[in-house]
Amino acid sequence: MKISASFLSSYSIEKDIQKLNDTDVDFIHVDVMDGKFVKRKTMPFRSMKNIYKFTSKRLDVHLMAIHPKKLIKKYAQLNTEYITIHVELDEDIDSLIDLIHNYGIKCGLSIKPDTPIDVLDPYLNKIDMVLFMSVEPGQGGQAFLPETFVRIKEFKRKMKSKKLNIVINVDGGINLNNCTKLRQADILVSGSCITNSDDFQKTITKLRGGKHE
Repeated sequence: MKISASFLSSYSIEKDIQKLNDTDVDFIHVDVMDGKFVKRKTMPFRSMKNIYKFTSKRLDVHLMAIHPKKLIKKYAQLNTEYITIHVELDEDIDSLIDLIHNYGIKCGLSIKPDTPIDVLDPYLNKIDMVLFMSVEPGQGGQAFLPETFVRIKEFKRKMKSKKLNIVINVDGGINLNNCTKLRQADILVSGSCITNSDDFQKTITKLRGGKHE
């Protein structure tokens, strides 16, 4: 199980990033919001770019934007492992997937809690990851939606029938109480559960399913 640590602009970002860099967390999860796809808007790229001077961790970038093309080009400049766009976009999804791959970056598709997973079908042979939103995107601190467990099981069955191996990432409301039920996932995104804890490494280890020495 891999852990992608998220943060919001309301936190002490530089301090948290530096503390996360001293842990064995696998990725730094970057939520990019344009104020249109979701109501909230994050800080501009020029500010975000400077923050990543404080970490050597690979980035897991989640674009919540109605027109992500320019953002893809910007975040491709950073130490990025994944760039994820939303399957609900009114855009040419195939061309955006190709653009991300052309930068040598893995592509993910994110899906909202109320979107049927069948809408992913046309893209399953092209993508590297599916990011299941277990809350409504755009706001931290929401409670985990339990129907996510069923959606992940359904998607696992779909992958098995199609003989596909796509990374499953889950984002929203993940904590030490529900993480044990998410062992079918490959990556868990966690924000406040980590950054509000007294010991980042201990919390990350528990989320991953290990024991902290």
